[in-house]
Amino acid sequence: MTKRGWIATVALVGIVASACATTSSESDAAAPPDEVLIFRDGPAGTTEHFPALNPDADPTSFTVESIESTPPEVEASALRGDRTNPDFPDPLIDLAAIFSGGPPPDGIPPLDEPRFQTTDSVDWLAAVEPVMVVSVEGDTRAYPIQIMTWHEIVNDTIGGVPVTVAYCPLCNSGLAYDRRLGDQILDCGTSGELFNSSLVMYDRQTESLWTHFDARAVVGELTGERLDTLSIQVTSWEQFRDAHPDSLVLSRDTGFDRSYGVNPYAGYDTGQDSAFLFDSQDARLNETTRVIVVRDEREPAVVLPLERAFVDGVVEFSAHGRDLVAVVEPGVSSPLQTDDVSSGFDQGAAAVFVNQLDGVELELARTEAGFVDAASGLTFDVFGEATDGSGVRLEAVEHLDTFWFAIAAFEPDLVLLEP
Repeated sequence: MTKRGWIATVALVGIVASACATTSSESDAAAPPDEVLIFRDGPAGTTEHFPALNPDADPTSFTVESIESTPPEVEASALRGDRTNPDFPDPLIDLAAIFSGGPPPDGIPPLDEPRFQTTDSVDWLAAVEPVMVVSVEGDTRAYPIQIMTWHEIVNDTIGGVPVTVAYCPLCNSGLAYDRRLGDQILDCGTSGELFNSSLVMYDRQTESLWTHFDARAVVGELTGERLDTLSIQVTSWEQFRDAHPDSLVLSRDTGFDRSYGVNPYAGYDTGQDSAFLFDSQDARLNETTRVIVVRDEREPAVVLPLERAFVDGVVEFSAHGRDLVAVVEPGVSSPLQTDDVSSGFDQGAAAVFVNQLDGVELELARTEAGFVDAASGLTFDVFGEATDGSGVRLEAVEHLDTFWFAIAAFEPDLVLLEP
């Protein structure tokens, strides 16, 4: 697999906190300590400045009770130190395949004390804007991609469970992890580095490096450990709001002043900006083809092109010994096409369910009212909940929405269903 454009002057290197910047350019030295830098490969190599703190706190936002992380005890750091340290287990990836994306650690700042709003108090999201939805023990929350693009990681507590919610715009994938590992509660930061064009995280407790895509520690003290992943779904703001009117939404009151709603990777998902993309060795699909992925640690991933499900509405398939059904509902803007997160082409909202209800095979068809099951007569929304208020739910299957090149890189033995 080859790389493209891994140089300091890429289309968008990232958000770099000037207080911990590692470069020594004149622009860095001149920047006030309360500003951050965004490096762009413009005609003149321009540098833009934004104040680090948001002076206008949103009075409708609030924090929720959280579980404290384990205090750091870093004996040898894979983040800042020698990654070939003999005290570390052997790395699980080629160290030469890890590349700097530009920012230093946490230069793209994670949200460690996230603030939320109630659904009815949000007036800044367009109906078609994508949000990442995570539900744990009945506690359901939305994480707007317009915020996640600028922070990538949120360390949170959902339903009493310590969780990290992560979004990698370069591979267009959102994942959530249970931060509990043995007797430790980890919290994660952005390393500023990339592997297979995917976010590389680090845990603050040991400063081991983790791949975002498969929640695995690959370099450092915790090498070989995995975090449990949690189900996550990308839908439109309108779809989430209608289905979960009493839930919480990550607030733009983050403590940072960012251009929320602006996509810094315009043209990325249509190949117009390919500086971060890797050339895929698997040419069966275009690199930025969106796919629905069902994974199993013991077997190859099963991959369904999202476009097929988008057109058909419902696609039945088998994966890892189970009969499943993928559904796609239109009405979700791609966050990576234009400068405006809310004005991209319709990528749809995908979900995967076990293809039966009470032991009877589903006969789903997409309609304007939702997904109608001819067998039971019930109509379901994209979250798998019956719209008649009966409380009947389809059994959701954890899946991943991402780009083809990313899953092909991490799962080379994957099974691709016919486009």
